[in-house]
Amino acid sequence: MLSAYETIAAPMGSTAWMEHGRCGGESSLFFAPFAERPEARVRREARARSICEQCVVLVSCRDYARRNRELGFWGGESESERAEAGFAPTTPIVGRKRVAEERARDAMRRVL
Repeated sequence: MLSAYETIAAPMGSTAWMEHGRCGGESSLFFAPFAERPEARVRREARARSICEQCVVLVSCRDYARRNRELGFWGGESESERAEAGFAPTTPIVGRKRVAEERARDAMRRVL
């Protein structure tokens, strides 16, 4: 029998779609390294987004991440984008990251 923690922590929904994802072997693009700078996050997530845009399981991936309040870049969405859509990860760091990401995007637009 599962404990209360295991019941709550178990992912919701099938993961069969994962074997068809284009992101296989690219986890460094989809999950932030420790102490990542906001500008580096914007660049990393842009590369991740380009992979997601060509992926046949994009919708399944995004739905899974939303249901499970995942961290990282899933289904073409960052954590902050999921939070804005009402699916915030269950960590308190999302607000700070969103502010940093917005500032980095603004800075990158000025440079480009």
